[in-house]
This record gives sequence, structure tokens and C-alpha cells, in this order.
Amino acid sequence: MTASLVATPLSDIDYQTRTRALLDRVEATVDAWLDEDVIDIDSHRTGGLLELSLPGGSKIVLNTQPPLQEVWLAARGGGFHFRYVDGQWIEREGREFHVVLSEQASAQAGQALSFVNA
Repeated sequence: MTASLVATPLSDIDYQTRTRALLDRVEATVDAWLDEDVIDIDSHRTGGLLELSLPGGSKIVLNTQPPLQEVWLAARGGGFHFRYVDGQWIEREGREFHVVLSEQASAQAGQALSFVNA
């Protein structure tokens, strides 16, 4: 599915609003898991960078890239770049952000974790 994906043009304000909401949802999910005793993931956010510290010492880093209008995800399984396409953050292979984040977090945490696109 890759090269034919065309990013939806966003104004700078739209990009910032959408990426802030995306990181807010990830943080809210992690906070809910902590409250419900599902898993202990620490999150630390500085501007457009969100670092998730998983059990065992591994990390997942989510980072906004305003000049490119992308969101980057760095995990043990690799680095992934997402562009906003038709209402979703999609990576080059056509997979949605929450699917990739769920796969990477599950692999690093050693248990099934599901981030959903609310």
C-alpha cells in the first residue's frame, strides 16, 4: 500500500491540534492502565515529545515533526513515520498509528496492549 498514500494538507494550527490530541489520548490510555493496575508504564512529555518507559527498562518515543507534518514512533522494533491521511495517522506501509503503537508496546511489555483511535 505505500507510495500512493497522499497526506491530507493541514494548516500549522490543525497539525498542532491533531498531534496534541493524539499524544493526549496515548497519555490518557497509559494513565488509565496505571489506575486499573493493568501495567506500570511511566510517561514523560515535553512539548511534542512523549516518552513511554515500559517495564524492563525499554522505551517508546513518540515525537511530532512539524516541518514534515509527521509523527514519529521509535521503538525496539524500529522507527515509523506517520502522515495524516483521510482522518488517520498512517505509516508508509499503510498501517494506522494505534495499530503500530499497540504492536510495539505489546512486544516490549510482554503482554497484549491495545491503544485505540478514539
